[in-house]
Amino acid sequence: MDTVVLVMMIVVCFNYLLKQTWRKPFFVALSAVVCALFVGLTWRWAIEQSKNQIADWLADSALMLDMAVILTLEVALQMAFCVVAAHIHTAGRVKRSVVWTYRLLRWFPGLLIFPVLFSALVAAIFALPGVSFQLTAWSLAVVVAVTVPIGTWILKRIIPEKEIRLEILFLSNALIAILGIIATVNGRTVVIGNSDVEWGALGGITVLIVAGLFCGAAAYQVKLKRMNKKQNKP
Repeated sequence: MDTVVLVMMIVVCFNYLLKQTWRKPFFVALSAVVCALFVGLTWRWAIEQSKNQIADWLADSALMLDMAVILTLEVALQMAFCVVAAHIHTAGRVKRSVVWTYRLLRWFPGLLIFPVLFSALVAAIFALPGVSFQLTAWSLAVVVAVTVPIGTWILKRIIPEKEIRLEILFLSNALIAILGIIATVNGRTVVIGNSDVEWGALGGITVLIVAGLFCGAAAYQVKLKRMNKKQNKP
């Protein structure tokens, strides 16, 4: 369970930095300052936590279900950004409402980064016994303030193509959704397994999927022919 949460936290940090690559340097720096201030100012609450309390939180199914709802909403918004951005890059002219939707989703940095930063602060306080809590918190805040713009710049240099960054962001959010499901289940089976297969229902779903694929392919071909006719007109 701890490993799943740790992997999820790493992916959340990666997603946060990757999302910043669509923003201007000034706003990346502003975002870094906000994260740093959050880390530096929450040390009073961080020192009240204990390892046993954190373990109890992770074992609490009701709390994990509540976190899963927040995680699902964030993943949905980030995936929507990927879809809208891909549509704008490939469709040419788009409606003004689509552009405004893209801008709003681009400005949404994500909320999961704050629980991750708080968890990192708690871990740093436990890892440095005898060190001033304020010193630990503000030192970590400086590290965060430096890491966010540098990490964003490195990702831009490594992956300069926006299309590839969109694909990676989409896939990493899908990974977070899967890890969220695993963390919510928490190693226990929610429903009783059933080995019987409803062949009628399975056949109906298969027919619907195949029909949908054919309809989508036909609609795409019709749209493609219309576009070719418009281009061939003098």
